[in-house]
Amino acid sequence: MKNEKDCRAAVRDFCLQNRLLCPGQPLRLAAAVSGGADSMALLLLLRALQPEFGYTLSACHVNHGLRGTAADRDEAFVRQACGALGVPLRVFHAAELADTVDAPPPHAGEDWARRLRYACFERLCEEGIDAVATAHTANDQAETLLLRLARGTGLHGAAGIRPRRGCYLRPLLCLNRADTEAVCRAAGQTWVTDETNETDAYARNRLRRAALPALQSTNEAAVENLARFCEKAAQADAYFAQKAEALLMDARLSDTDPVCWRLEPLAAADAPILETALHRLAAPVRDPEEKYIRLLAQLVQQGSGAVQLTGKVRFCAADGVLRQETQAESAGWDADAAAAFTAALQAGKPARMPLPGGKTLTARVFPADFEEKIQVVHKKDLKNRADYARITTLYAGLVLRTRQPGDVYRPAGRAVHNRLRKWMNEADIPAQQRDTLPLLAAGSEVLWVCGSGFAEGLAPDETTTQILQMEQET
Repeated sequence: MKNEKDCRAAVRDFCLQNRLLCPGQPLRLAAAVSGGADSMALLLLLRALQPEFGYTLSACHVNHGLRGTAADRDEAFVRQACGALGVPLRVFHAAELADTVDAPPPHAGEDWARRLRYACFERLCEEGIDAVATAHTANDQAETLLLRLARGTGLHGAAGIRPRRGCYLRPLLCLNRADTEAVCRAAGQTWVTDETNETDAYARNRLRRAALPALQSTNEAAVENLARFCEKAAQADAYFAQKAEALLMDARLSDTDPVCWRLEPLAAADAPILETALHRLAAPVRDPEEKYIRLLAQLVQQGSGAVQLTGKVRFCAADGVLRQETQAESAGWDADAAAAFTAALQAGKPARMPLPGGKTLTARVFPADFEEKIQVVHKKDLKNRADYARITTLYAGLVLRTRQPGDVYRPAGRAVHNRLRKWMNEADIPAQQRDTLPLLAAGSEVLWVCGSGFAEGLAPDETTTQILQMEQET
C-alpha cells in the first residue's frame, strides 16, 4: 500500500506516460464521483494535480434512482464533499436522460446503470466538458480480466480496461483499492459504501469477495500482477493488430471491394494473427465474443459455409473468397459495408474505399522525413494529416465508416467535444450528405471527417515519426 504522496506521484507519472493529461493544455475535466473511496480519491488526487496540469476541474454524480433513500444519501454526501473541496458539481437523475436511455426494467442491474452513467457523461460533453475521468483501479482491472477469461475472451479482451477510451480517462489504474482508501484517510476524507457491493447477486461481486481474496492469499501482489498482465496483453494486442492489418491488406481481393478477402493468405496465417484480423472484421458489426471469432476461424479453414453475426450481417466463404454480406445491398456507397471496413493501414500500402460519384477515399501511412518536420505544410494537407503513432496509442479499433448515433467530434482548434449531429448543423453540412460522409472513428469518437479534417490534438509535430494521411481522389 502506497502513502498519499506516493499515490499522487504514481498517478501523475501514469497520466504523463499514457498522455491522459498534458501540462498547460486547456482542458475541462470532469471527475465521475459516486461517493465511494475510489471516486473520492480520484477527486482528491485530480484536485492536488490541478495546479501542475492547469485543467479546469469539476465533478459529476449520477443518481440512478435504483436504491431509494440510499441513493439520495450518496447524492447528498457528494454534494457536501464537493462543496467543502470547492469543486463544481453536476448531478444527474435518470429522468433527465429519458430521451436517451430506456426506463429501468424490473430488477434493473449494473448493465442498465452503466448505460445511464455513460449517457450522462455524453451529455456532459455536449455541455462543454472535454474529458471525463473515472475511478477504475487495478482491482477493477483484475476483476475485469477474470470475468472475461471466465466468459471466454481473446488477447484483445484480456487487455482489459484501457487507460483512455475516447474522452474517458482512467488515471487510477496504477493504484489498488487499498491505495485509494489510504489517500482518503490521509486527507481526512470519508466515503460512502454501496450496499449492493455486499451482495453475491452479481458476478463481479462474487469475484471481488471470493476469487480475488483467494488469489491474494497465495500472493499478496495478485491484483497488481493481474493488472500488469493486462498491460502486457495490450502491448501484444497492438503488435498483433499491426500484423493483422497487414494480413487483411494482403488478402484484400481488390482495392475497390473492401468486404472481400482471399482465403488462401488468411488460412496460411498464424492463429493469433488470423484471430486478431477476424476480431477487427467482426468488431464493427457486433460485440466480437470469442465464440464468434472461433466460428469465423473455422470458416476460413474450411473454405466454405457461413457465419451469421447479426440478423443482417454474415460472413460467407466460397470459391477461395471470404466475403461479408448484408441483406440489403445498394449501389454506390453502402453504409453497412462502410461500417464494417476496418482501416487496414500499413506503411507504403494505402487502404482505399470507393465513394459515391466515382471518387475514392485513400488512407495511407508514410514516414515523416526531415523535410516534412521542418517545412510548413499547406493547411489543406495539414488538416488531413495526423500523427499515426499518437492515434494508435490513444485509440484502438480504427474504423472507416459513416456516422452512427452517439458520435462525438472535436474539430481542430475547438476546446470541446460536440455531438457529431450538432457539429454538422453548425458546419452547414447538407442534409443529403450527412449519412454518407466518410469518417474515421474509434468507437463513438470521430477522429477525422472528410472535408473537415482530423480532431484536435492529433496533428503531426516535430516528434512525429509516421504520418497518417486521408485523401479523397477523383
